[in-house]
Amino acid sequence: MAEYQNIFTQVQVHGAGEMGIPVGRDTRNRVGKPIFNRWLGMLGNAQIGPIYLGVTGTLSLICGFIAFEIIGFNMLASVNWDVVQFVRQLFWLALEPPPPGSGLGIPRMAEGGWWLLAGFFLTLSILLWWTRTYLRARALKMGYHIPWAFAAAIWLYLVLGFFRPLLMGDWGEAVPFGIFPHLDWTAAFSMRYGNLFYNPFHMLSIAFLYGSAVLFGMHAATILAVGRYGGEREIEQITDRGTATERAALFWRWCMGFNATMESIHRWAWWFAILTPITGGIGILLTGTVVDNWYMWGVKHGIAPAYPEVYPPGIDPALGMEAK
Repeated sequence: MAEYQNIFTQVQVHGAGEMGIPVGRDTRNRVGKPIFNRWLGMLGNAQIGPIYLGVTGTLSLICGFIAFEIIGFNMLASVNWDVVQFVRQLFWLALEPPPPGSGLGIPRMAEGGWWLLAGFFLTLSILLWWTRTYLRARALKMGYHIPWAFAAAIWLYLVLGFFRPLLMGDWGEAVPFGIFPHLDWTAAFSMRYGNLFYNPFHMLSIAFLYGSAVLFGMHAATILAVGRYGGEREIEQITDRGTATERAALFWRWCMGFNATMESIHRWAWWFAILTPITGGIGILLTGTVVDNWYMWGVKHGIAPAYPEVYPPGIDPALGMEAK
């Protein structure tokens, strides 16, 4: 007898398109006739559509498109409008914030003004999409776990590009738009402030990040392992435990030493996931505003070792005096 045992969904069963539950007038504004895509069905639900955007969704996409265009055209202009070089150097291109020391004023467009404008529209787009997730959850009478988790990610985004530069009094402290340039900014930021590895909130963020990966991986593996017993029907398994839940719980008690239920594992994973950007944002916000050097802070509080003086005092050419 063939068993329903898989990593990817290999058996795709579907009937007529699912239109979703009625939610008042929004039901009439859903666009598109449901279609099915086999390739999407390999990873999840094969149905595409109908789609509902509403006012907040439409405005969010418009603002996001404007930000995307500003960033893209500035990158294209930086390679003299050469499309070949744009594609070739895309990972290294950037839209930079105003230069350090520019303050919080509105700079000229070529000196960070485009970055400020792109950031405004991108932030507006993200906040509008958050509003959309909140309103959709309310319309569907769901809990608000999704919008609050999204808000945790928005917190870190705003710390990097708005709150911290505001506290530092300089837009030049913000992150550039770009793939490798923003990674370079992260490395330079860490070195400038004495290595973020000694930042306790960075430590917590990494612990929650790795913890989320482990928890989600363990849960996913467990559900797949009991998929032959209907383990993927988790809601039913929460309210009326079947053999899938019993086997999964027994495995966890045997191997992990405690019992995670079909519900509690999601609460664990949710908290670990949202605490990653929350603690990370706190650590970034304290950097430069409260703590100037995390290594020296770590030495003072017994976290980092105090390295011995190996080299003699050097001469600072800028000051013309001895400096250690």
